[in-house]
Amino acid sequence: MSLKYLHTMIRVYDLDKTITFFEQGLGLKITRRKEHPEGKFTLIFLSTGEADAPEIELTYNWEHDEPYSIGRNFGHLAYAVDNIYEACARLQKHGVTINRPPRDGRMAFVRSPDLISIELLQKGEALPPQEPWLSAKNIGEW
Repeated sequence: MSLKYLHTMIRVYDLDKTITFFEQGLGLKITRRKEHPEGKFTLIFLSTGEADAPEIELTYNWEHDEPYSIGRNFGHLAYAVDNIYEACARLQKHGVTINRPPRDGRMAFVRSPDLISIELLQKGEALPPQEPWLSAKNIGEW
């Protein structure tokens, strides 16, 4: 299974202060910003600006009104995979629960033995939806 490290997601309470910290303090650059009014959240991606550099994904939930606790502020690690279905089948073969199956042919979530959330994303375009993943249900938290 080929993996490419993509990003680490953290939840932030004060978006402006956090952007200032990463941009002005550490010298990272905003690579993209996505507003999601339907879900009431904003995603900000930052990196060193080098070609193909991994990113930090800041997730700002619009209606969250207090700082996140330690542990809740960390979101997930993300990796790109060559074939999301093969990656999930291989993980299942090794006893890993697929917490969020790749019903869309694009994204899945699993957890490490220490319950660290890992996002797997299909490289390139999503694969056509297929069974058994299409009808698989979410299991636990991810």
